[in-house]
Amino acid sequence: MGVVGNIRGVRMRRAVALSVAGLMAAPALVLGSGASAQAASCTTSTGPYQKQVEKYLHRTVDGKQSTADCKAIQSFQRTYGITPDIGYAGPITWRTMQTLTAQKAAGKNPNKAGKCPTNKGRIACVDLTRQLSWIQDGAKLKYGPVPIRSGRNGYETRTGAKKVYLRHIKHWSSLYHVWMPYSQFFDGGQAFHSVGLKMWNPPGSHGCVNMRDADAKAYWNLLKNGDDVYVYGRKPGT
Repeated sequence: MGVVGNIRGVRMRRAVALSVAGLMAAPALVLGSGASAQAASCTTSTGPYQKQVEKYLHRTVDGKQSTADCKAIQSFQRTYGITPDIGYAGPITWRTMQTLTAQKAAGKNPNKAGKCPTNKGRIACVDLTRQLSWIQDGAKLKYGPVPIRSGRNGYETRTGAKKVYLRHIKHWSSLYHVWMPYSQFFDGGQAFHSVGLKMWNPPGSHGCVNMRDADAKAYWNLLKNGDDVYVYGRKPGT
């Protein structure tokens, strides 16, 4: 019995050693594949908005995709959280560039067109078309404008006059199973809150007005229950 036991012990030790070796080798294979995939991620395809994107990025406008064009587009996509980030001059990339241009043009006078009411005292304004939000006291700009990320197609942020009715500094969404820091609800389940994403990351939220952490915190400190919210416009692509 002792000899049989020794043989079994040797076999078990060999099996364990082979299993451990296999587990140690597997990550190396995965990493190698990932690195190769990442290196080949820059597309050679010419996108439908190639010329517009080339002009925006101050590239030679010839409507033809080059390696340098792809890298420039890819860099833009990664800066603004656009996915997939393969350097393709598609509608999402061009739409983001148009939105950024409109946001920059707003400057410190986002309510120049007078679309957000100025007769309600403290009010949070949300312009879905430019993906901008700001807080004003009457006609005086109090905070912003700041970029926001509103509802995607099929989950659009609802427009109209609303009021903050519920505030929860560390809200947990039981529907989407995510944290919603600095939540301030103004319409059903729709709220201002912070997210760990770029504001231009497609396709958008499930109806909430997503904000950068610092902006969501500033809104938390400036607003209270009963304050007015006004949402207007239409998000590009919805």
